[in-house]
Amino acid sequence: MIFIGRKQEIKLIREIRKFSQEKLYSLLISGNRRIGKTRLVLEIFKKKDLYFFVNKDSLSFHLLKEYEEIFKSKGVLKELESLKNWEDFVKVLFERVKGMIVFDEFQNFREVEPSIYGLFQKYIDLNEAKEGLFLVFLGSNIGLIKRIFEDKKSPLYGRIKRKLMLKPLDFKDIIEFCHHLKIKDIEEIIILYSIFGGYPKYYVSIEDEQLQGAKVMAILNRFFLDENALLEDEVANILSLEFGKRKGTYYDILSAVALGNTQLKDIASSLRRKQTSMSRQFNELQYYFDIIDYKIQFFGKRKIYFIKHPLIKFWFRFFYKNLSYYNQRLPLFFENFRKQFNGFLGERFEEICKEVLKDMNSKMYTPFFMEKIGKHWGYLRESKERRSYEIDIVGVNEKEKKILLGECKWKERVNPKRILRELKDKISLIDWHSKRREDFFLIFAKSFAFKVNEVVGMDLKEIMNFYKKENFGYTSTR
Repeated sequence: MIFIGRKQEIKLIREIRKFSQEKLYSLLISGNRRIGKTRLVLEIFKKKDLYFFVNKDSLSFHLLKEYEEIFKSKGVLKELESLKNWEDFVKVLFERVKGMIVFDEFQNFREVEPSIYGLFQKYIDLNEAKEGLFLVFLGSNIGLIKRIFEDKKSPLYGRIKRKLMLKPLDFKDIIEFCHHLKIKDIEEIIILYSIFGGYPKYYVSIEDEQLQGAKVMAILNRFFLDENALLEDEVANILSLEFGKRKGTYYDILSAVALGNTQLKDIASSLRRKQTSMSRQFNELQYYFDIIDYKIQFFGKRKIYFIKHPLIKFWFRFFYKNLSYYNQRLPLFFENFRKQFNGFLGERFEEICKEVLKDMNSKMYTPFFMEKIGKHWGYLRESKERRSYEIDIVGVNEKEKKILLGECKWKERVNPKRILRELKDKISLIDWHSKRREDFFLIFAKSFAFKVNEVVGMDLKEIMNFYKKENFGYTSTR
């Protein structure tokens, strides 16, 4: 599979490599598993560079011998030389090696040989002026990486010159990925992106399984639904690497959020727990493991929580609570999956539409430039039963006093007049510059029954056309 995206990241790493010619330079690249950290650094790897994978299941002595062989294969050590201990390894690294040296899953040294952190501290401090040495540390467990490099008590605190937090690829990158996989139907691309998000590993797996050009259901069958499906244990394996044996409450919280409980009180209620009894695990999911995050009302301070990783959300939504049925591949599991899958896609479509709108906004393809784009929800003032309302998309320009309201419908032949009436009812509830503002309306849908001039309608075909124009040039509508 060709390498797609990450242009800014590659540019940054190449610049840092140049800096390392003058003096020792260290870079930390962190990010969730399967996000493409290793593939990124290998894209700019040179023959003289060294790559070390830190296998957490290896014994310290065996890993040292593995690294010794890597040194010998690169001519760093002579055939009769050997490494007696880890200080020998670090000493040789700093005294004899030039180029980029990559340590993949660097946090795993905590389990294999924690003394390595103190040794790196010592030799980094002694060799600050060394020319030509570029140290790159890759880490998947966000929390552990923070402890190693950001905890003031850690030996490596303050020893990293630059940090790069790798984020998932954008929707436009995944469109390009899918085109190389001969998957060109925008609806099928959206379905794949709804499940796999911007994690390139899973799209590479489509190629590995020789499913180029396959229909999306054939991919889902091979990856999840067939007996011995390729990814049936993927999320459980990822989370076991993150959580270890302490998974119980973490799983309960993730399951509650995936099933639609988005506020703390609702999550606690669904689990029949007090909020205070799970506050530690909830905070760790958010700040330590970087799996949960929250959105704030566009006009307000209320929060709703969501699972950041689409595949983890997908697994907890359909598989975790139904493992007995799923493992037996019982018809009831498939029936429930078919009934609920479209609802899941509708939720993800809303997030994808926000991403599309931000891309359109950045390319001046919207009625006005939106300084902020988000979501709003609230309660009807006159409602005694506290009836709620939601606005999928809100975008504003404070200076120009312009506001856009948008709705996202994962449906065919949507009636835009009806949606427009609903949006106008909702916008009347918003006090923001209510007497002087200019209102705009936008609807995303799979397709429309007809179009109306008063609202911008974007169907799937028009979304794809926008990205074609973005890639090959177009004229702004502003």
